[in-house]
Amino acid sequence: MSYLFSTYGKWEIEFESARGVKVTDTNGHSYIDLTSGLGVVNLGHCHPKVTSAVQHQLEKYWHTSNLFQSSLQEQVAKQLTEQTNLDLAFFCNSGAEAIEGALKLARKFTGRSKVVTLQKSFHGRTFGAMAATGQDKIKQGYGDMLPEFVHVPLNDGNALEKAVDTETAAVLIEVIQGESGIHQADKAFLQQIQTVCEANGALFIIDEIQTGIGRTGKLFAYQHDELDPDIITVAKGLSNGLPVGAILGKSELAQAFTPGSHGTTFGGNPVSMAAAHAVLKEINQPAFLQEVQQKGDMILSKLHDGLKDMSIVKEIRGKGLMIGIELTIPAAPILLELQTKGVLAVSAGENVVRLLPPLVISNEDLSAALDVLIQTVEETHVHSTAPTS
Repeated sequence: MSYLFSTYGKWEIEFESARGVKVTDTNGHSYIDLTSGLGVVNLGHCHPKVTSAVQHQLEKYWHTSNLFQSSLQEQVAKQLTEQTNLDLAFFCNSGAEAIEGALKLARKFTGRSKVVTLQKSFHGRTFGAMAATGQDKIKQGYGDMLPEFVHVPLNDGNALEKAVDTETAAVLIEVIQGESGIHQADKAFLQQIQTVCEANGALFIIDEIQTGIGRTGKLFAYQHDELDPDIITVAKGLSNGLPVGAILGKSELAQAFTPGSHGTTFGGNPVSMAAAHAVLKEINQPAFLQEVQQKGDMILSKLHDGLKDMSIVKEIRGKGLMIGIELTIPAAPILLELQTKGVLAVSAGENVVRLLPPLVISNEDLSAALDVLIQTVEETHVHSTAPTS
C-alpha cells in the first residue's frame, strides 16, 4: 500500500540516479530525458556548477528568514531584472505561489478585482491560480471558484476587447500554453493585449513559469515579441530543481507591496537562491540561447520530415525546446512505448506528445531520441490504420 494521496497518475518507474540528459531507474535501465522534470532541470540533472553552488551554500547556512538582508536574493533579482523591462523581484517557492502573489499585487495596486485570462490556460492549483486557469477539469469538485475571473479564447481580439474594461485589474496570459497542448499566442494578439491594458489602466501579467529561463530560446518567451509586461511570474527552470518562484514587476508597483502586505517563510531561501544564481550565469548568455533556438529548429525540421506521411499526426508546433506533437489518438500509449525504448516524454492534454528536453541536450542525444520517437509514432500509425479482418 502507498501512504501518499493519489493525486498523480504515476508511471511504474523509480529513478536511482540522473546526470545531464540521462536518467537511470532502480532496475538499471537508462533513458534519454525529454521532460526535464516537466520543464525544470533546464541545465540537465545534477549540473556541476549548480551542484557546487548548492553544496557551498549548504556548508554556510540553509535558512534565516526574510527579516534579514540577503545579498543572494539581491544578486538573483539583479540578474533577472537587468535582462527584462522590469525592476523589482519577490521570491517564493513555486509557480502557483508566484501567480497568487501577482494577482494580489495587481488587485492591490489597481484597487480593482476583475482579472481576464485565457481559455485552455493553466496557472496552478491553488485557489487563485485555479480560478485563473481556463480548464474546467482542474476545478471540478472544489465548489465555487473565486469570482471576477473572465476567460476569453486564445487569439480572439474581439472577445478580448469586450472583456477588458476600466474595472479590470489585469490580463494574465501565457505566451505559449503548455499544459493544454503547446498553443502559441499570435504576436498581433499579444500586442493587442498590451494596448488594451494600457487603454484601460489594467496590468499586463505574463506567466513565464514554463516558458521562461531559456526554454524558447530567449530568457523569457515574451521577449520574442517585444512586449512590455507590468509583471511576469517565474519558477520551474529558475533553480534547476530546487523549490523557487519569482514575481518580477515594474518599480511603480512597489507602493502596493509594502512591509506586511505579502510574505513567505521559505521563499528566496539561501539554497534555492544559490542554485538560481548559478543557473542564470549559465543560461543568460547569447550563444547559449541561440543554441536553444537552433536545437528547436532542428526538432521541428526532423519531426516534420519524419512524420509528414502519418495520418495520426495532426500538427507539430512549438518554439525553442518546447514542442508539441498533436495526434488524432491518445498520446499515452506512445509515451509508454517510448519508455520501453529508453526515451521519456510527457503529454500535454490527452492527445499531444510534449517535448521539454534539457536545454543542454547534445545534437547527438536529441537526434537519437527523435529517431526513436518517429519510429514509435510510425509503428503506432501502421497499427492504428491497418485494416481489420
